[in-house]
Amino acid sequence: MKKILPLALRIIVAIILIQTLRFKFTAHPDSVYIFTKVGLEPIGRIGIGVVELIAGILLLIPKTVWMGASLTVGVIAGAIFMHLTKLGVEINGDSGVLFYTAIATFLLALTILWMYRKQIPILGSKIS
Repeated sequence: MKKILPLALRIIVAIILIQTLRFKFTAHPDSVYIFTKVGLEPIGRIGIGVVELIAGILLLIPKTVWMGASLTVGVIAGAIFMHLTKLGVEINGDSGVLFYTAIATFLLALTILWMYRKQIPILGSKIS
């Protein structure tokens, strides 16, 4: 159980990140709407998609889990901030699914980062 839970969390977050890429990379109308509303269309949509892809891959590689979790926390913190300041909780009648998924992903990524904190170079050896 001690090894299965961290792996399961990593896989869940990677799947969440990677499954959203089809919307970003295919210019799905909802994705275009979101990034237009925050003033980041199309460069931000594609750029954030690339960062999410990298984060998802890093989460699946044992030696780079901390990097993937850190990237995920940063990107998703930005998404949550945009929801709270410009987008609102509900987008195009989704009942807040995107917002609540971002919150869950953020919390899971923080949990993963905590689990793998000792892997962080320099800092890891000083954190108990």
